[in-house]
Amino acid sequence: MPEIDILSFGETMAMFVAEQTGDLASVGKFHKRIAGADSNVAIGLSRLGFNVAWLSRVGEDSLGRFVLDTLRHEGLDCSHVAVDPLHPTGFQLKSREETGADPQVEYFRRGSAASHLSVTAICPELLQARHLHATGIPAALSDATRELSRQLMTQMRSTGHSVSFDPNLRPSLWDNEQHMISEINALACLADWVLPGLSEGRLLTGFDDPADIAAFYLDQGVEAVVIKLGAHGAYYRTPLDQGFVAAVPVAKVVDTVGAGDGFAVGMISALLENLDIAQAVQRANWIGSRAVQSRGDMEGLPTRAQLHTHGTAKGLQRPQAQAITACGSGYTDLH
Repeated sequence: MPEIDILSFGETMAMFVAEQTGDLASVGKFHKRIAGADSNVAIGLSRLGFNVAWLSRVGEDSLGRFVLDTLRHEGLDCSHVAVDPLHPTGFQLKSREETGADPQVEYFRRGSAASHLSVTAICPELLQARHLHATGIPAALSDATRELSRQLMTQMRSTGHSVSFDPNLRPSLWDNEQHMISEINALACLADWVLPGLSEGRLLTGFDDPADIAAFYLDQGVEAVVIKLGAHGAYYRTPLDQGFVAAVPVAKVVDTVGAGDGFAVGMISALLENLDIAQAVQRANWIGSRAVQSRGDMEGLPTRAQLHTHGTAKGLQRPQAQAITACGSGYTDLH
């Protein structure tokens, strides 16, 4: 079996996307796809040529078979996905928007097969991966998946493998906001690279300015923090460096869902290829810009060939990092 470059884990749901605009209650036709921030990132990294192992559970049902078939078609190693005969595959409904507004999404995932994923799924083979990508979503699904997140991040980082973390806050899945903040921050501090959106960072740390948000995590042992500023680009900070990389202009926003996942794909792929952090943010901004120009959560994620044909996305030239001044307000999140 080939060496695992990247391990990712979480829940992939079936997704039914409306084929017409309007309230979901009035829509009669839907197109079936898959959804899930964690697997979006896994798919994006697989398209760039990385060997990605996917750790999850699906129900022993038609939606579970659809999810597995789709993930395998995208090149993911699904040998560590369990098929659960007792709990169903989660799914969601998603509205169609023509104005670039955030779509309406309704989730049907409580008690799903993926929410029963636990530490018993961890095996030595998975811990040999070069890199682990985690988000805050599995931690919100159940106590068992929260402990799995904690154990995977702890064990991977303790053995010298890199770990990235995107908070990906889902307040509706938590019993209260303070519990969410406490648990997500505890996980973030187990990572090497933390990738919050600005509004997420403000909520999690209580600070307004990106520099202060980043310092909150750096002071607790994180190696790099990159804060997504939506249409304004992104701010990065390490113990030795900080700066701002402008966003890639987009003529028309089609679908905002998945932009943050595309950003994570750019950051992780570039850093694993030993590009510097400013080059990684440049690539992340470009992939995020592709994501918002495509309908669907992961349809806009590029292949390696598409990455190479776009000169600014190659990261071959270090972008001009701009100083951060008075950046504590006025930004809107892309995702």
